[in-house]
Amino acid sequence: MTHSFHPTILREYDVRGVVGSTLFPADARALGRAFGTRVRRAGGTRVAVGYDGRLSSPELEAALVEGLTAAGVDVVRIGQGPTPMLYFAEATLEVDAGVQVTGSHNPADYNGFKMVLQHGSFFGDDIRDLGRMATAGDWDEGAGSVSDYDILDAYVARLFAGYAGGAFRIGWDCGNGAAGPVIERLTAQLPGEHHVLFPEVDGRFPNHHPDPTVEANLADLRRLVADKGLDFGIAFDGDGDRIGAIDGQGRVIWGDQLLSILAEPVLKAQPGGTIIADVKASQFLFDRVADLGGKPLMWKTGHSHIKTKMKETHAPLAGEMSGHIFFAQDYYGFDDAQYAAVQLIRAVHLSGRSLTALKDAMPALVNTPEMRFQVDETRKFAVIDEVLDRLEADGARVDRTDGARVATDDGWWLLRASNTQDVLVARAEAQDQAGLDRLVAEIDRQLALSGLERGEQVAH
Repeated sequence: MTHSFHPTILREYDVRGVVGSTLFPADARALGRAFGTRVRRAGGTRVAVGYDGRLSSPELEAALVEGLTAAGVDVVRIGQGPTPMLYFAEATLEVDAGVQVTGSHNPADYNGFKMVLQHGSFFGDDIRDLGRMATAGDWDEGAGSVSDYDILDAYVARLFAGYAGGAFRIGWDCGNGAAGPVIERLTAQLPGEHHVLFPEVDGRFPNHHPDPTVEANLADLRRLVADKGLDFGIAFDGDGDRIGAIDGQGRVIWGDQLLSILAEPVLKAQPGGTIIADVKASQFLFDRVADLGGKPLMWKTGHSHIKTKMKETHAPLAGEMSGHIFFAQDYYGFDDAQYAAVQLIRAVHLSGRSLTALKDAMPALVNTPEMRFQVDETRKFAVIDEVLDRLEADGARVDRTDGARVATDDGWWLLRASNTQDVLVARAEAQDQAGLDRLVAEIDRQLALSGLERGEQVAH
């Protein structure tokens, strides 16, 4: 028996597609068979499996389990929950790998799979290899066992362990995603006053889309914080691995700003530690880490890239603009928005100031949102190379970590190719609007020299 996946679903960091169009239960079964074979060939025997709140997740999870057991691995099913709960299971149970059925923050008709093998990221060539194995029918045969394990209480207890974050009045928006039941249990134990929005898991996402990096999705949380005069608000994406936050005035605390707050207690405990952020992060963050005595490190966007670099540099903390925050200090090194929320409360408490005051103290920079526009797949990396060649010829100050990040007297601008879509990503940051306009004009000039222009915006 062989199986061919739709070519669009094997992504750089996960497997993801539209259910009933590019992704079917047969794909889940084949993926389980191929991944189970990889686990066995790596010397493993047991895999933890979890799933998010999407309507299609139970059916895909059942097919995935069929495939894993057909490859001869035993499966430990932890049931419905956020992706970090599956990562927690993989880190703490006697298993060799983990798979979460999740569509992350994508629209309701999407679903997919995130994988971990022997506590390491499973991405890039690993995912492409599953496609090769399925096409060739290169997989093991066996009859693995299936058991259930209720890990929810242990996970919540781990989030709350050693809590020293004081008592605040906080709004929480679960967005009908998989984080809801965890947040309900967690807030019942936290001191202070907690108001939880949309904790009911509902894969139709009836209230708003669960992506806290899009400001429109924070409207309900803003209203709650304003109406009740709360200290701040916290929001989660559909599978609970990305966090969003607003202060008491409803202002967004972006991913790099969260990292600047979280870095302070981390670096107190580990002076001189490396703090990693992706190339889309503000210069303010890198400067702040240096001021706190840490080593700032700019790295490639993508949670698998960041996790791998953290291990290499022994970094205690890392983050991305998209709201993935990774803790290795006293934790397991994976991105966990529930844990990030608890650590944010602690960091605000230890600062002795309100989150609103911490936001006030940040430099008033102006920046663009992440500008994402379509480009032909065959051109996307070539355009970046052309831009880099021109910049080098001009003697520009360029960081090539992930695309082109260019420093000027006005600030910086970035142009990079998405790893997961036929999209170019641009961003710029300056001291004032006039400087920002000059930076964006420079991005447009470089695109024009390669025969492109910033077209209609494309979502993640």
